[in-house]
Amino acid sequence: MDLNPPPFSRFAHDGLEIAYFDEGDPSGDPVLLIHGFASSANVNWVYPGWLKTLGDAGYRVVALDNRGHGASSKPYDASVYHPHQMAGDAAALLGHLGIAEAHVMGYSMGARISAFLALHHPHRVRSLVFGGLGIGMVTGVGDWDPIADALLAPSLEDVTHARGRMFRAFADQTKSDRQALAACISTSRDLLSAEDVGRIDVPVLIGVGTKDDVAGSAQELAALMPHASALDIPGRDHMLAVGDRVFKKAVLEFLAEVGRA
Repeated sequence: MDLNPPPFSRFAHDGLEIAYFDEGDPSGDPVLLIHGFASSANVNWVYPGWLKTLGDAGYRVVALDNRGHGASSKPYDASVYHPHQMAGDAAALLGHLGIAEAHVMGYSMGARISAFLALHHPHRVRSLVFGGLGIGMVTGVGDWDPIADALLAPSLEDVTHARGRMFRAFADQTKSDRQALAACISTSRDLLSAEDVGRIDVPVLIGVGTKDDVAGSAQELAALMPHASALDIPGRDHMLAVGDRVFKKAVLEFLAEVGRA
């Protein structure tokens, strides 16, 4: 497998068109990939080599463009971007493909969506990998209002807030619909309680870069769950940890161990 974008298909759910790909070995264990805010299935999973890594390891690799992102529908109504609604898209995709349960891996916002998927559709989730989001899933990840402002500013030059500039530059690079993203950022950060997280009883791996100033502690989040472990991704920040080879190696080992259980 190479790093070129695979063909995407679409299906309808909740009044929206959701774009996805279904690659790798059709008879392999399915892995569902859920990307982060302002990203897409290609940007999070294809270009950093995850599709190749998982496909070469014999997995069936499924990924969707979250609503508001990539080639999926992009409503401007903030009320449709709560994580449980986006988790519903992911569950519906598994149903659409006839996949009873899958390993689920999410990065940043995708990790939050994956947690909601495990809580609202537990029969669909065999194991979880959370990347780029630790205890911030419970305690919050800081003030993101400046990011919405940055997305709606006339240009990057008008943005002074450091994290706002980071996400505005990323949105410009990925040619995203900034109005849809501004709607998404306002409601997609619903928190989970420590009690909610404690009800996630599948095996979980949590990987966070040691220079990530967004995610919060992986170890603190892992401590709330009965079957979770934490991974430090050395020297990586929030944007660069996703494709790190230490992370990839740990995920392959984790999935192989879960598969043997």
